[in-house]
This record gives sequence, C-alpha cells and structure tokens, in this order.
Amino acid sequence: MITSARPWRRRPAYSGRWEASRLAPLVLTVLIAGLAFSTPREIAFSRLLPAAPALAAAMWPVLPTMSLGAFCLLLMIVLSFFHTDLGTQYTSAAIIAVTLAAAYGSHVRLQREETLFQVRLVADAAQKVLLRPLPHRIEGVEIESLYLAAQEQARIGGDFYEAIGTPYGVRLLIGDVRGKGLSAVGAASAVISCFREAAYDEPDLLGIVHRLETTVTRHSAAFPVQDQPEHFATALLAEIPPGGGRLRILNCGHPPPLIAQCGKVRVLVPTIPSPPLNLAALIGDRYWIDTVAFDPGAQLLLYTDGVSEARDHTGQFFPLPDWMRLQDPEHPRELLDQLHRDLLQHSGGRLDDDIAALALRRTAAQDRGVLGAGG
Repeated sequence: MITSARPWRRRPAYSGRWEASRLAPLVLTVLIAGLAFSTPREIAFSRLLPAAPALAAAMWPVLPTMSLGAFCLLLMIVLSFFHTDLGTQYTSAAIIAVTLAAAYGSHVRLQREETLFQVRLVADAAQKVLLRPLPHRIEGVEIESLYLAAQEQARIGGDFYEAIGTPYGVRLLIGDVRGKGLSAVGAASAVISCFREAAYDEPDLLGIVHRLETTVTRHSAAFPVQDQPEHFATALLAEIPPGGGRLRILNCGHPPPLIAQCGKVRVLVPTIPSPPLNLAALIGDRYWIDTVAFDPGAQLLLYTDGVSEARDHTGQFFPLPDWMRLQDPEHPRELLDQLHRDLLQHSGGRLDDDIAALALRRTAAQDRGVLGAGG
C-alpha cells in the first residue's frame, strides 16, 4: 500500500544531520558578526545578535540553542573591545534574555513534536488495522492497492478497500464514507469489519450487501454526527468465482470500475443503479448484479471518487478512462505507480480528497482448492 503521507520512522528531535535549513541560525550569526566588524560603529549591527538564538529555537534543540546564544554573547564581548560605546551591557542583556526564552520555546516545540510523533504512531497502527496490507496474489489474481491521503498529516480517512479469498472466490470491496474525520473513519471501520465476516459466510453478493446495509444503519444510529443526519457510504462489491472467467459486480452508488482486456478499455457502468449503503430505506433496496467476462491478462481498476475528481489548476477532472487507454502495464503495481505519479502531476502535487484504488490482473485459471489469505 502506498500513502502520500511519508511514514514517520524517526523521532522529530534533532538528529545531528545538518541540513541546509538548520544552518540558517549559524549563517545569520556569522553575517551579523561580519557586518558588525566591517561597518562603522554608528550602524551597530551587533544589536541584531539576539535574532540568531531566536531563530535557532524554531529548528534546534535546547542545548544547541543555548550554545549559540553563548557564542553571540561572546561575540558581543569581543566587539566591545573594539567599540567601547556600543552599549554592550544592554545588548548582552538582550542576548541573555532572548536565549533563555528561545531555549524554553525550543523545549516546548520538541515536546509537541514528540506528542505528534506518538499520535502518528497510533494513526499508523490504526491504518494497518483498517487498511491492512493486501496479499499480492489470491488464487489466480494479482492484486495491488493504493492509498493517498489528501493531507500529509492524515493517515486514515473515509475511503476503504478489502480483498479476500473465500470458498466462493475472490471477493473485493471498495468504498467511500460521506464526510471526513473520526466519524467517517468509524463508519469505514464498521463496513470493513462486516465485510471481512460476511465475505466468508454469505454465498451471494446480495447477502453481503444486506449485511453491510444493516451495519451502516446501526452504526449511524449508535454514533450520530451533529453536522449530518446520518452516515452513508458508496461501495462496490466484486466477485471472481472459482475458475475465473467471470466478474460479478454490485455497485452501490460508487464510481464505475474500468476493465482493460482484448486491447479495449470499458467503463463498467451498472445496468441498474443500486442504492448507497444506509440509503436503501429512502430510495429502495433494489440491488443489481452485473456479470462481465474476466479473461486471463485482463486488468481491473477499482477506485474512489478522489481519483476521477482530481482537478488541475484549471478545474479539469483527471481523464481516467482516457488515461487507462494509454496504459499497457504488465503488472498491477506498475499501473498504480503510474496512476500515483500522474495524479500528483495533474493536481500540481496537491490532492483535495483522499484516494483509494485497487488494481487486479487475472494471470491464469483459478484453483478452486487454493485460497489466498485476507491479510
């Protein structure tokens, strides 16, 4: 699984690696000292020395910040031997006061960074539970996944997916919960948990979708949200029966998947739209399952609306079907890697919505007796 948010494996505290940005306080100190020594004393550039430890507080730990303040104080003392009327005592007092305040500010910043680090560790663990890594292959189907957070700070959201090998074949789920934040994450978790159980128990996709509908309804009643009357989610269920050759799709208001086979790309628009989860009571519970061919070598792309609705600087949507027709990857991982790059390029590196996608490729006839693990 790929995320746009880079994994945090190192604590944010000072690591001893002097990057260019970390040298800024030291460069500022040298610049002020050089100007103070080389310009007339009336200009008094030395009065700017307290700015160096103040800047260091934003990027250095406590001890280096205090050390820089001590160095600035020493510079001021040396300057006083050359210019006796600089007001050394006042500037020195300012350096000491600013250094102490900067050291405290650095301490508070490091504490907050440590807290954020721990929170992100918890978020990473939650993501591994909610969007656990998928097996690269289930029976005769190669499977890869992609998840891109709209914000770098994010780890999990309302987009979800799952792929499981069951006695009834390979079963897939992808969807998107309305809204954002913890309420969307909770609803997505409830849907995935229900699917992981129902996929093994229910002999038909209709049985699974009815259980998902019940789960979202109960979750919405148990955890109401102030800014919306109820949760609902778009979802797409897919099934590749044992032996392959066919693909069964039940689309509950979700963006239609794309299938590439025999040199052509098709948009699998549902024959009859099915209601999103938790809206069946309002618009009816009529569900329709479409069946299409899924031959060896065929590739299937499932995605959330963050992919098809990614905009460029002019407001144009990402042309997903046209993009798919230009692709000829041999493996699903290559397809998703290219999708990742092109989405970021199209949106100028800024995504307005979370993105989830599954790419599948049928490699051979499926073996009824070998089932892949769900995670």
